[in-house]
Amino acid sequence: MAKGIEIRDAHFPGRAPIDAYGNGGFRFADMSHRGSILCLPSGIHGWEPKSPPVPTAADLVLVLEQSSEIEILLVGTGTELRRLPEELRDVLRKHRISADPMSTGAAVRTYNVLLAENRAVAAALFAVD
Repeated sequence: MAKGIEIRDAHFPGRAPIDAYGNGGFRFADMSHRGSILCLPSGIHGWEPKSPPVPTAADLVLVLEQSSEIEILLVGTGTELRRLPEELRDVLRKHRISADPMSTGAAVRTYNVLLAENRAVAAALFAVD
């Protein structure tokens, strides 16, 4: 008997550069994703943060779970640079992660460079139109 449609979390199980961004999503690894994404050592995950365009510690649970493999977290805050709350910076520091907020475009470009250099980088990227 045929099963119904199975909805799964969006996840690409590998590290890949971001080929394009805009129109509310991202292109990578010959695929596209509508919405925000987390680029982590475990792969690229669809991401639905609760308070765009500035994440909370709760939004970054996957980042914290993989903190032993991350030194730098790039936070793409949309079209404008937004400051990260001090309490979030404190949580990330406790996990030995340096957080750098910047526009999503700058974060994508920086992520691609650091990924090519095989650095311990992750990115939390808010989608832009």
